[in-house]
Amino acid sequence: MVLNGSEAAVIERAALELAAGRLVAFPTETVYGLGARADSDAAVARIFEAKGRPADHPVIVHVTDAAAAAAYAANWTPLAERLTARLWPGPLTVIVERKPDIGAAAAAGQDSVGLRCPAHPVAQALLRAAAAKGVSGVAAPSANLFGRISPTTAAHVAADFPADLLVLDGGACEVGIESTIVDCRGAAPVLLRPGILSNELIEAAADQAFAASADAGLRVSGQLESHYAPRATLRLMDSAKLQAALRVLGPAFPGLAVYSHSISRVRQQPGGLLWRTMPARARAAAYELFSVLRELDAAGVQLIWVEQPPPGSEWDGVRDRLQRAASP
Repeated sequence: MVLNGSEAAVIERAALELAAGRLVAFPTETVYGLGARADSDAAVARIFEAKGRPADHPVIVHVTDAAAAAAYAANWTPLAERLTARLWPGPLTVIVERKPDIGAAAAAGQDSVGLRCPAHPVAQALLRAAAAKGVSGVAAPSANLFGRISPTTAAHVAADFPADLLVLDGGACEVGIESTIVDCRGAAPVLLRPGILSNELIEAAADQAFAASADAGLRVSGQLESHYAPRATLRLMDSAKLQAALRVLGPAFPGLAVYSHSISRVRQQPGGLLWRTMPARARAAAYELFSVLRELDAAGVQLIWVEQPPPGSEWDGVRDRLQRAASP
């Protein structure tokens, strides 16, 4: 059931659901999350079951602020302190050492945990109300079926899950792609998943450059090769290959959609391709990416051809999502 997340009574109801170990979907500035109390492994297991998510794929724990992160962090490093002081609340997840007595299911059994303080007012209200009922943090991956397109509206969530799931409607997500993930266990930051935050912004907040390599054994959200995928087959191509492919098939080819930022729009024919223009700015493209992919899927196309995003680190988050969506 979709309820207005700006109403205090709805927030109170959702906090009670979380405290009782049940699932609640809620908006963040990045995407909608499917939440359970992170201090209960049994509650977190319900997330994995509902999504069809492998139990060895960790989820992020959402907290009200850096002080609340202390319930889960065994070692809050100076690096984690700098980044969260400057970039929380916001679309940043930090990886730190986990306290051994809490959050094992959310961390998929690892001795590290991903923590985030979301900026969305509905998420903040829910976290505060849940904390008042003894819920120290809310584990929440994206509120979609595992491996499929992430949700950026309450309607997206409602389309993927049974009608009895409580969904807090907070409008369309402002960012549109998942949070940046940075490993903060060492002295230097390690980028594990790009998001909307640029590399330059994170390095400035950290007061140092990214380390060259990541911990090969560390598992974090969104790292699987195939992820964020529509039902249609998505193919990622540069401009020249996309134009050549369009010349071969022609604009009347049925069941084809194109999402391009540099190619002039091809005149659509009856029963022919669907065309969507990718915004020229990375933030605008991130904001609409998952909504566009869901729209094209709903139109019943079989093929989605997407032009490679422009170069530059500001496009890394969009590029990462498209590369994984295109992976078999």
